[in-house]
Amino acid sequence: MAVSHRGAISFGLVHIPVGLYTATQDNDLHFNQLCKEDGSRVKYKKVCSNCGKEVQSGDIVKGFEYEKEKYVIMSDEDFEKAKSEKDKTIHILHFAALNAIRPIYYDKTYHAIPERGGDNAFELLRRAMKEENKIAVAKTVMGTKEKLLALIPTDKGILVETMFYADELKDAPSDPAFREVADTELQMAKTLIGAMVKQFEPGQYKDEYQAKLWGIVNDKIQGKEIAESPGEVQVSVVNIMDALKQSLAELGAPQ
Repeated sequence: MAVSHRGAISFGLVHIPVGLYTATQDNDLHFNQLCKEDGSRVKYKKVCSNCGKEVQSGDIVKGFEYEKEKYVIMSDEDFEKAKSEKDKTIHILHFAALNAIRPIYYDKTYHAIPERGGDNAFELLRRAMKEENKIAVAKTVMGTKEKLLALIPTDKGILVETMFYADELKDAPSDPAFREVADTELQMAKTLIGAMVKQFEPGQYKDEYQAKLWGIVNDKIQGKEIAESPGEVQVSVVNIMDALKQSLAELGAPQ
């Protein structure tokens, strides 16, 4: 697996060399766009807006528009020159409670793997954070952007989550209209929640929709007729209490 970023976790005066490796992968089915008439691939060309000539990837550079249609050209070397050693370091700013960060801030997950000479300090940091139930909030420059990070200790290592900055988050389009909740409804809802509690086991969850898509794709390859999926069974419920009672009854839970 290729390393996505190399740096050193800066923990006070301690420096721990690490590599960051992507922790997730895309398992979705990907479809090509085809011409409806003859089924040929639809291709997109990058064309120069001035001369109309097709431009290859190797001939494309990055430019910042500082005035209308006036650009300053930036090379990869220019971006690297902007990085100091501190920028390349995963600099821990402070520690926080394990549940202090709302999930909306998390973006992408990496495995932090200690590199030569960093094993002992890495384990020291992991174990200390784990036993204190703390995460580390840090910063580093990845690519051409300074990233806000959360270092999260696990039983096996440290996960690094890139995070959005506060000004990158959007507010909800509207606030929900809260109403008074009856005590009997609240207690029944709590009972239903309690009846549905079980251990989270990641391996138990599968992408069922992708499996169905694979089945349809394979059937089409073999020329089979595609059967429609059965519709959901509609359940008529008069009110919330009836819905809660019916749900508990289906679970065989006491009401």
